[in-house]
Parts: sequence; C-alpha cells; structure tokens
Amino acid sequence: MNIAIITGASSGMGREFAVQLDQRLGKTDEIWLLARRREPLEELAASLRTKTRVIAIDLTVESSLKQFEEVLAIQNPKITVLVNCAGIGSHKLFDRQSREEIEAMVQLNIVALTRMTMICLPYMRKGSKLLQFSSGAAFVPQQAFAVYAASKAYVYSLSRALERELRGKGITVTAVCPGPVNTPFLTHAYENAIRISLLKKLTMAETSCVVKKAIDDCKSGRSVSLCGLPIRLLYLSTQGVQNLLMKCF
Repeated sequence: MNIAIITGASSGMGREFAVQLDQRLGKTDEIWLLARRREPLEELAASLRTKTRVIAIDLTVESSLKQFEEVLAIQNPKITVLVNCAGIGSHKLFDRQSREEIEAMVQLNIVALTRMTMICLPYMRKGSKLLQFSSGAAFVPQQAFAVYAASKAYVYSLSRALERELRGKGITVTAVCPGPVNTPFLTHAYENAIRISLLKKLTMAETSCVVKKAIDDCKSGRSVSLCGLPIRLLYLSTQGVQNLLMKCF
C-alpha cells in the first residue's frame, strides 16, 4: 500500500497540502491526515477524492508517537510522500515568554518533526518525497521570534543534510521556506492581526501559491523551495556562503 502522510493537516498549510496532493498524487492509495483535532480532519477527509485515514494525534506526546509507529509496523506501507507541516510560533520577546510557550515550540517544531522523520524513513523508498516545513525565518535571527526562528533554522539545516544523505537512495528531501503566509498561524503567533508588521503584510503569500511551488520544487528534486521574490532575495543574501561550503564537504 502506497500512502502520503501530512502532519498539521487540520488547517493552514497542512490542509492545503492535503487538498493539492489529492489532485496531483499518482500511485498513492491513501492519504493519512495527522493533527490534534479530529473534527476538522474528518471534514477535510470528506472533501477529498483519495481514500483517507484520519489520525488524531498529539505529536508532542511520546506515547502517541510510539502508537503511530506501531500502526506503521502493522500496515507496513510504502510512504510515497511525507509532509512535516505541524508547527507553532509565538511572537514575543524571549524574557516575556513562558516556559510552557518555549517548550511547546521546541517540542513540536524540532523534537516531533525529528521523531516523525525517524519513524517514517524506514518506509520510504526510491522515488519517495520528504517535505520539511521550515521558514524564511530560518535564514536570519529574528527579534521577538527568537525561539521560533531558531527552531526553523534547525529544520532547514536538518533537511539540507538529509538531502545529501538520502540522495543515493533516491529519496528527495525539500526544505519549504516561505516568508509570511496568509494562514491562522500568524494571527495565533501575534495574538492579534493588528500587531503584524506592514512589511509582513505587504510580502504575505497565499497558501495555495506556497504549496503549489513546494510540490513543483519537490517533484523537480530541488532541496529548497522558495515562493516569491522577497524570500528569494533574503535567501540569496544569506545562504550563498553556506551553499558553497556544502559543496566542499
């Protein structure tokens, strides 16, 4: 059985990935939708033409991850696509964030993503695609977004390294690095849409464009997906030396 797995599928980017992959997937029997909230997953599943499996799961709970690992062991599928989209952010100065807020970002953005990658990788084969949701925030430290930006820098670095490691196995790894995107994430992170800066509002992309570009880039074997001129310029201005060094090692 060939399956696609999408984390964070209940809203925003994860939901959009499910919608677009439903139209574009080939030779995939099921889409597995993962998120904490079951109701929006079931509503999404009902709208898709591909057979779906809804898995309500808190990826920050180790026992839940182990249960998911057991499900994979029993089903023994081939994972054709894994989209690690679940994430959380908080826009506050570091010393004004609670311990719970900081640990939640680290646990979901870093630990859970890493565990999901570890759990799913044994079921990926030649031709499988791994999309890791990073951010343009990964390229430069960001005041009042310190932990979030650092967590996305981790995802970016991990993805670029895995792309090199898995190339010989025929598995494509793409770090998706959008700038501001028009999703509920920003409102949640800033707690109030009024607090979002004018620059972010002016450079904000739509989810459909970011996801389409990410899927196209992944199919083309690109290691980084960038949507829009502003984020491309930021990437080029900050990553040139790093890309050169990667080619040397």
